Order: sequence, then structure tokens, then C-alpha cells
Amino acid sequence: MDLGLKDKVVVVAAASQGLGLATAKLFGAEGARVAICGRDAGRLASAADAIRAAGGEQVLTVVADVSRTEEARHFVEATADHFGRVDVLVINAGGPPGGEFLDLDEAAWRRGVDLTLMSAVSLCRAAVPHMQQAGGGRIIAITSVSVKQPIRNLTLSNSIRAAVAGLMKTLSIELAPYNILVNSVMPGWTRTDRVGELLRGRAEKGGVSSEAVEQEIVGDIPLKRLGQPDELAAVVVFLASERASYVTGVAIPVDGGSVRTPF
Repeated sequence: MDLGLKDKVVVVAAASQGLGLATAKLFGAEGARVAICGRDAGRLASAADAIRAAGGEQVLTVVADVSRTEEARHFVEATADHFGRVDVLVINAGGPPGGEFLDLDEAAWRRGVDLTLMSAVSLCRAAVPHMQQAGGGRIIAITSVSVKQPIRNLTLSNSIRAAVAGLMKTLSIELAPYNILVNSVMPGWTRTDRVGELLRGRAEKGGVSSEAVEQEIVGDIPLKRLGQPDELAAVVVFLASERASYVTGVAIPVDGGSVRTPF
């Protein structure tokens, strides 16, 4: 199936590893021109090599911390300057740290808001004018199933990602007249470095092994396994494609069936 993504300009935030990198690789394989950012230049260079190895021909790397407003905006503007347009924005950032409510001070909350919510605001504010000028575009936010079903020991994620989901739903209505489609994907437990850290943290707190924690989590997932990053990436790429031209305002769990709500 031709997804109609060849030569589209795709901005993928925080794509030096994990879900962002898996998504950028798949966009590159579809023939899109891809821009990625991250805080570590060395990791970005390795990520760009991986995207090219997967079939991506045009890759731009920009060192940027998306929790900082000016750096997030610079990332988008640098992409527009380099490629001449912005067609797709994938909102992504490393998740806020784990912790229960009483473990978290006010500074942690402010850092979490900057990382998770304000990065989305900054990226959208920079990208939307370019999409308007191009006559349309796609915005896809990578959030979490914690939006629908809170996850133990992830108070910041449970709270702040819900705000991102609200922003995406609102933008899907406000930007529809400009043919800008806005959706979210909600990964569940997926085999990334961050999830590995969360498993180890939960294991240390409970005095058990990481393997035991993983088995407990997997036991509550109908498909009985963790997801793979490229499984999440495939849904993001579809939502950005011409085949999803009448899909906007949705939030899709990619979680092996772990969320129990029917909506």
C-alpha cells in the first residue's frame, strides 16, 4: 500500500532513541524527508545512520531539548529552512520520572509540565503556521495509555499526559478548517530503555527482580508480551499518511489490549 509519504517533510521530536527513533526510521523507509532532534549530538548521529540504513535518504539532525521553548521552536524552524516546508509533526519527549504523589516536590511538577505539556505547545506553535501555508498537515502526539488508565508510580505521566490529550483534541477541532489533522497514539508497556528503567525502579522498590516485575505486567496484558517500538511507529506513520485523510481527533491505544475501557 502506498501511504503517500514520499518527499513529505516529517519532524520527529526526541528521536535519538526509543519510540521516536523507531518512528523516524519508518518514515524514512516510506520515502519521507525526516528531521530529528535530541540533546546528545553523538546519539543523534547514530540515529541518523540508523534511519539511512532503514532506507531514509534525507535526514536532518538538530541538537535541541524540547522542554526549552526556544530550542523546540528552533528545531521546527531549522527543519522548515532546510527542507522548505513542514508536513508532519510527531510530538514526543522522554517521559517524566516515576514517583508517587508524596515523593514529588513542586520543582518536579514544573519540570514535568515543561517536558511533557509545554514541549507539545511549543512544537505546535512553531509548526502550525508552516502547515497552514502548505495547505494542510498532520500532528501526531505520542502520549501514553496512562491517559486512559493511570499507571502505578507514574503520577506525573498520569496527570500531565492527560493535558496533552486534551490539547490534541482541542487542536483537532480548531485546525480542521486548515486541513490539519491532529491525533494521538497511546503506547502501553513497550520494550524501550525508559520502560527498562521503570521496571528496574519498580523492582528495587519492591525488592524483587526486573524479570519478576515484567512478568507481573505481562500477565495483565491480553497479548501476554511487551510491545515493540516499530509496532507503535506503524500506527503513527499510518495516521500521518494519505490513507488516514478522514481521521482526526482520535487517541489510539497501542497496548496489546491492556486498557480495559471500551472507549
